[in-house]
Amino acid sequence: MTAPGEGRIREVVATVLSQHTSDTNSERAFAQLKERFSSWEQVAAAPAWQVADAIRSGGLADQKARSIQQILAAICEREGRLDLGRLHDLDDVAARIYLESLPGVGPKTAACVLTFAMGRAAFPVDTHVHRVATRLGWLPAKTAADRAHRLLGPMVPADIRYDLHVAMIGHGRTVCRAQRPRCGACVLNDLCTYGRQSAAPAGQRRPSLRARS
Repeated sequence: MTAPGEGRIREVVATVLSQHTSDTNSERAFAQLKERFSSWEQVAAAPAWQVADAIRSGGLADQKARSIQQILAAICEREGRLDLGRLHDLDDVAARIYLESLPGVGPKTAACVLTFAMGRAAFPVDTHVHRVATRLGWLPAKTAADRAHRLLGPMVPADIRYDLHVAMIGHGRTVCRAQRPRCGACVLNDLCTYGRQSAAPAGQRRPSLRARS
């Protein structure tokens, strides 16, 4: 799979496979997809059940196979071939709009392509980033994923977006875990709404930093 602009298609597919599963499972599914098919054209043309069978380890295989094939079909229809090279000439906003106009491609997938395949200053919000930002109080509780992208992107200075994204993923995997977060070992504990509340005795809540200032 080495066509021009292949890295962008690769990132789209990889992000679809990462939905609702672990990194290990999605990476295994992507590796199996590449092993089964030698080109994106073959993935697009194959019976859906064959694509689903190749990515079974990533979960929701039938749904993800349909999404991948619909995206590839849309790219081929627009570009005349499976190539996203034209995104190189678009600015960030235009590239994001193009990507989000593809079937099933949302803000997370578009931001991942812009960041990891194009070196643009986007800010992908995956489950780890979303969880850490919510616990820190950067996002209102129960903010939907699409809205989280719209809120967090402008908040983060462009020159630190990539580094902050990577740091928040690492923090979410090792410290600010979904289950049994290690609040006692967290260097951000004094700045974290969730951490302060978790540390307070039952029925009590520590005052916010603003209240203590």
